Amino acid sequence: MSAAIPTLDIRRFDTDRVNFVAELGAAYREWGFCGIRNHGIPQATIDAAYEAFKAFFSLPDDVKRAYNVPGSGGARGYTPFGIETAKDSRYPDLKEFWHVGREIPRDSKYAEVMPENLWPTEVAGFRDAAYGLYQALDQLGSRVLSALALHIDLPQDYFADKTNFGNSILRPIHYPPITAPDIPNVRAGAHEDINLITLLVGASAAGLEVLSRKGEWVPFTASEDTIVVNIGDMLQRLTNHVYPSTTHRVVNPPGEQARKPRYSTPFFLHPNPDFMIETLPQCISADNPNRYPTPISSHEYLLERLREIKLI
Repeated sequence: MSAAIPTLDIRRFDTDRVNFVAELGAAYREWGFCGIRNHGIPQATIDAAYEAFKAFFSLPDDVKRAYNVPGSGGARGYTPFGIETAKDSRYPDLKEFWHVGREIPRDSKYAEVMPENLWPTEVAGFRDAAYGLYQALDQLGSRVLSALALHIDLPQDYFADKTNFGNSILRPIHYPPITAPDIPNVRAGAHEDINLITLLVGASAAGLEVLSRKGEWVPFTASEDTIVVNIGDMLQRLTNHVYPSTTHRVVNPPGEQARKPRYSTPFFLHPNPDFMIETLPQCISADNPNRYPTPISSHEYLLERLREIKLI
């Protein structure tokens, strides 16, 4: 494996499946990260969503705060600047964000833990643009999970009925311009993601860095047609660290670049709330004994982690 994080063409999942699955699995075992190009999400869908997100973040602070739901852990709606704090960090991240969740019937058994979405009436087309991107990334994530399942000798559709009502989140993020000198905060402190996999659309701006196995921070600035997909802690736990959840951060850019805002939109793909995260037998061996003998539901695990990062 070279010192560069790989980028792969996901069309090969249909045309060159065996080799694609092998290369994708190798990338994730080494890095926990991979770029996915030719993903099939129209640029117009991405652009429309970003225009809507930028329009929302440009609204007055009191308007945005009207969409904050105290006590909800930011599950839906708006989370103000300076709230989320990376685990073990002294300083909050330099960001504000919005959460879009899955639209489910309100008589669903998951309704209690998956609240209704909020939609800002001040931004025309926000709902259609945001949820259109949500659905597109959800479908792409399912394809990536299918390939990852094959790589560890699971059925291709293993994750299908375990994520079809997943408590997945689309998170438009605004990192405002940095104007104060020598600020101790960074845009996003070193952390690992909570979920199964994360799909980051709009990672073309510099700042994302991934911690290599050698302990070096490796910048990963993807080309505009590439979506960055990384492993989260739930999948790391499920696979007994066969797929590692890699530490990453968003650093403050140097000089004048710091005075420009940065926008990004990760999609956190979660399992269904009642899915039990129990180590896969395919991922247990004499060399890799079971690190997690006690199963935990994905919802309970999520709550544990949200407390750690000060969202609840």
